[in-house]
This record gives sequence, structure tokens and C-alpha cells, in this order.
Amino acid sequence: MEYINLGNSGLRVPKYILGTIPFSGTNGFEPAGNINENDARRMVDISLEAGINMFDTANLYSKGDAERVLGAAIKGRRDEVLLTSKTGFHLGENPNARGASRSNIEASIDRTLERLGTDHLDLYFVHLWDGRTPVEETVETMTNLVRSGKIRYWGVSNYSGWALARTYSVAEQSGYIPPITQQIYYTPEAREAEYELLPAGSELGIGSMIWSPLGEGLLNGKIGRNKTAPENTRQGGGWPEPWVYDQERLYRVIDALEEVAANHDATVPQIAYTWVKDRPNVGPIVIAARNEEQLQENIASFDIQLTKEEHDRIESVARPAPFYPLWHRAMGSFEMGSPSEMPYLEGYKKSMGMED
Repeated sequence: MEYINLGNSGLRVPKYILGTIPFSGTNGFEPAGNINENDARRMVDISLEAGINMFDTANLYSKGDAERVLGAAIKGRRDEVLLTSKTGFHLGENPNARGASRSNIEASIDRTLERLGTDHLDLYFVHLWDGRTPVEETVETMTNLVRSGKIRYWGVSNYSGWALARTYSVAEQSGYIPPITQQIYYTPEAREAEYELLPAGSELGIGSMIWSPLGEGLLNGKIGRNKTAPENTRQGGGWPEPWVYDQERLYRVIDALEEVAANHDATVPQIAYTWVKDRPNVGPIVIAARNEEQLQENIASFDIQLTKEEHDRIESVARPAPFYPLWHRAMGSFEMGSPSEMPYLEGYKKSMGMED
């Protein structure tokens, strides 16, 4: 397993991180999986054997039960693992038990630490943008958690480009500790992060950690033009996400993944993971599995090497449209793009028929 520095920090993390949304499967998360403590312990064993020592969870997942299951699975080996969690979604009747306020963050971290059976997190995320709480309040609170020892680093998730930049700037200019990573949604079909989030993260020194590279089950190999999602999966079990704005575009992506998978005697999920991990400006990616077999299969994708032609075949079928000001920049000031932007600007030029 490859290890990389997470953003502009000294924290070394594996390129693959195990996500725990399938852990427990209670409180509305039944379609995501039902991994119990014994199975979770085995998944931690398999992950550690493969060099994956980071585990991602959230107080949202099964409303705290996923944290409890993960805590039981790592009991007795806390010093071998890196733990992340998140807060921000509204989980109860208390109007202050939500968002990025000091009130919610300080209450959430203590409950999370108790459920995980640890005295600190290696990484703590604000799970969503809170436009009703001053950014200064959020960054001061997270800075205080770092200084108190309850967390080592912090990050944000599901922010827009301007919200990411403002959060970083407020922290840096005010003498607080900036976030070192953002966790964002990015798949071979959902490429919106290329517009601002991926290059912004690179420019700011904020690592881009990818959640659900399989599109919350859309790219699990069981969905296609003539294939309907099985009932025992998220997409077949009434899961509301993600939003897909063009179903035909999704099928073209699946077609390309199936074509490349056949070249490697691999599965669609394996090729999707491989493609995402090799994209520009992408840091670690969060993989997940419902059972040991899936986990072994997903880990094995790390060793797959795509040819440039295969990578480009997948890239071309879902390339984002060059919305303003990107078409203007690609046409009139292409050579002034920063290194983090150039791969995407080149794609926009191709979309406009301006290949060199």
C-alpha cells in the first residue's frame, strides 16, 4: 500500500482508507449494510494486513452505531490505526445538535470518542457546510480541539470551492489551525469536483480525500442498461443519493468501465477505484465493502494499472462541460493555468474541438 502525506501536513495516510458506512446498518442505514462487530473485526484484520491502517466513520452513520461497531473492532489496537469521524448533520430534536457551531462540535466529539473507545481522533471533519455559523467560530473550535489533544488534525466535507477557500483563509489569517483535507464526492460519472474543488485543494495544500468513488453503489457492476439494482443494495433499497442528471451519460460510463474491466479480467468496481485513485490532485480514497470477499476485491484494485488509452476512454465519456469562466480561460488564457488546473483545462479544450 502506498502512503502519502495528507495535504500540507505531516500525517502519512494510506492511499486506500476503509469506510464504515456498512457497519451496523441501523437507524435508516439498513440498505448500506449490516456488518456486526465480529465481521468488522475481521475487516480491520484484512485491511491492516494489506497496509490500510486508516478507518473513516461519522456520527451520522447508523446514528452513532457505526462508530460503536468500529470501536469494538479496533479495541486493543488503537496504536495501530488512524481514526476519522465527522459531525454536522442534524441527528435529534435539539436545534443546536447540528452544523459547525461550537455547541455542536464540542458535544459531538465527546460522544464520538466515547463510542469509539478512544481519547482522541487522528482526523475530525465538519461533515457539511454551515452557512449560519460564522467561519471564525468553526475554525476556532477545531483549533481548540487540536490544542486540547482531542483531535490531531481536522478537515471539511461537502464544501463548495469558495467555502473551502474562505475557511482556509480565515484560519490562516487569524492564527488558527487550517484544515488539512477535504472529503468530497468524485466518481468516473460525477466529475463536478474538477471545476474548483480538486484544483483548489491542491493550491491551498488541502488534501482531497474521495468519498464513495463507486457513486454510492451506482458503479457496483450490478447496474447497467439492462440490469436493475438488486434489492439488497443501496440503489435497490430506496437509498435517495446520488443525484444523476443524465441517465444515458451514466450508462456510457458503465459501458466504458465494463469494456476496460474485460481487458484486465477485473470487475467494474475495481476499474472505477483504479481510475479515481490515479486522477490528478486526488489524495486517498475511501473504499467500502459489505463482506470479506468484496473487501479483498476492492483492495486488489490498487495493483491494477490502466493504460493511457484506457484511462482516456473512461475520462472522455463523462468529461464536465466547460462552463464559464472555464471555456473562456481554455480559449483565451490556457497557458496561464496553474499546474493543478491544466489537466482539466486540456479536457475543456478537447470538448470545444480545440485540441493542439
